[in-house]
Amino acid sequence: MRKLLKWALRLTLALALAALVVGAWKRDEISRLMAVNNLFLPDRIAQNFSHMDQAFLHSPISRGTGPVATLPTGPAIALPDDFEQFVRDRRVTSVAVLKDGKLVHENYYLDTRPDDLRISWSMAKSYLSALTGILLDEAAIVSLDDPVTGYAPALKGGAYDGTTIRHVLNMATGVTFDEDYTDKNSDINRMGRVLALGAEMDAFAAGLSETFAAPGTEWQYVSIDTHVLGMVLRGATGRSVIDLMSEKIIAPLGVEQEPYYLTDGTGVAFVLGGFNGTTRDYARFGQMFLQHGRWHGRQVVPEAWVIASTTASAPTTADQYGYGYQWWMPRDARPREYMGRGIYGQYLYINEEQGIVIALTAVDPQFRDKAVQRSNIEMFRAIADKT
Repeated sequence: MRKLLKWALRLTLALALAALVVGAWKRDEISRLMAVNNLFLPDRIAQNFSHMDQAFLHSPISRGTGPVATLPTGPAIALPDDFEQFVRDRRVTSVAVLKDGKLVHENYYLDTRPDDLRISWSMAKSYLSALTGILLDEAAIVSLDDPVTGYAPALKGGAYDGTTIRHVLNMATGVTFDEDYTDKNSDINRMGRVLALGAEMDAFAAGLSETFAAPGTEWQYVSIDTHVLGMVLRGATGRSVIDLMSEKIIAPLGVEQEPYYLTDGTGVAFVLGGFNGTTRDYARFGQMFLQHGRWHGRQVVPEAWVIASTTASAPTTADQYGYGYQWWMPRDARPREYMGRGIYGQYLYINEEQGIVIALTAVDPQFRDKAVQRSNIEMFRAIADKT
């Protein structure tokens, strides 16, 4: 009996030691999984969205050594009477309004600060679209009608076999992907766990096998399409999106704070929603687009691409928003009115004819509500009409 107890004790100690070793090895992964689980908690969400680098793998996007691009201040505007109520209802964290390239309103809420690097969520897709236009102009990409597998051969034999670059830009791939954020087993949440565990996003995309329609025939918002676009850009250039984004867009913009991307375990940028920057720098990007890609005397994004990407071209239906190349247009869009947007109320609204750019971030749990989405656009238009 004494021998049995001795061996049992040794086994218990060995198992405890193994558990400690495994625990230390997995500590970072467990921490990131916990961060995913706690990310949207009401009492933490505002700070979480401003400090994503504290919980996830990430990589800086070099701003280069150039000066910060001037963002002149204009005369303060009178905001709509219900704006402060809108801020409370939509749980706004920051807003910056430009009129004719001048900063005419700026404010921060819910204990956030001007220099916070805020998560863009799907506004990041519009950044990647801009980078695509530059690489197309430089002939790194031959044609938007090239198959994605020509640049990302890992996708051969999967759901993306037969889709083109234009299809992924338009979100018209026909690939089956469940984007329900409320379902823990949805594709979008499974993808989030891939990111949190430091696994490979490329493998996740290549592993998708089901489609619901032929490419180019139907529109459905599929975030993984944007990751596939990132795979195409990397395959076309042999470079990382992080390096390309730095050289082609971030350094020329003269941003005031060095942004960063969330990344997977191999250092690949989470291009579909992992860009983090300041609100003023989001506004700079929007102003550059309003100016048809020109910024401080330099053509950063080709003018033809700016117009094409922000014009509705996807096969959406009459009851859906218009969609271009990773940019949105309201159903009843005014002339040259478009926006980037992300979950929980991130917006980059641009109205070219009225000279308005509005960068707004939020932690709005009602962001899916169609009436809320409509009221957001109405508020942006009301601000534009006041200036």
